[in-house]
Amino acid sequence: MKDKKRAMGRGLGAILSAESKASVNSATDEGADKFVGNIMEVALDDIDPNISQPRTYFDEKALNDLAQSIKTLGVIQPITLRKDGNRFEIISGERRFRASKIAGLKSVPAYIRLVNDQELLEMALVENIQREDLDAIEIALTYQRLLEEIGLTQENLSQRVGKERSTITNSIRLLRLDPAYQNAIRSGEISAGHGRALISVEDGKMQQDLFNKILKNNLSVRQTEAEASLLKEPKATTKKIPTQLPNNFKKAEKNLADILAVKVEIKGSANGKKGKIVLDFKNEEELEQILSHFK
Repeated sequence: MKDKKRAMGRGLGAILSAESKASVNSATDEGADKFVGNIMEVALDDIDPNISQPRTYFDEKALNDLAQSIKTLGVIQPITLRKDGNRFEIISGERRFRASKIAGLKSVPAYIRLVNDQELLEMALVENIQREDLDAIEIALTYQRLLEEIGLTQENLSQRVGKERSTITNSIRLLRLDPAYQNAIRSGEISAGHGRALISVEDGKMQQDLFNKILKNNLSVRQTEAEASLLKEPKATTKKIPTQLPNNFKKAEKNLADILAVKVEIKGSANGKKGKIVLDFKNEEELEQILSHFK
């Protein structure tokens, strides 16, 4: 996959170095506009977990899997931090923070929240959406921030950016893709349309096979959607029609149940010439009771 470690936020804004971090803490401070709406590279040593983080257990295998993905592809989705003096507190993305440490990273891409930056951030993000150099994943991340961090509804967001709600929904769905496929969209190997078709295939192996087929055969979006539809169609299964039990079998079933005082089931063949008797018992005492009738 070409350009696997494409720098995050190339379209969203500058990567700010650490030397300016000490002087900007509030949206009213000089230089705050460089922080608001942009992605910064922040040293892991300067980041503190959120003490009010409700999640206390992080699955070790899942973290190691994420760390391996980060080693290969980098951090696809930046974490969000709150600036407090020279330190940064995690608002969201603690799994990515922990996995980045395991992966041996020294810094991670992050969105920085400043004091009183709500209005400035909304303006910056809405402006970003209008830019022509953003790729589909950057657009989806920006939509997500407007919904989650600013608290806009999809209806509000639709009005603010002049896009249909369905367009916004389909864009954000791309963030459900595996980071490898997100990165393929960012590097131009596949389009957002290909990505949406991949999302519709839930099985991971089938999804990978379809992705490989897109690259190998240079499938169009329409062709990919057709392939995805075939993969989603359940295989035809022959339904077994239960055999109707003949009346004489039903009568024998009832008589045996009355005699043995347990549930009795007689299963007959289609031609009614052979079958089997199933006796249900709940404990050893009932089993002994059944056996006593045959002694």
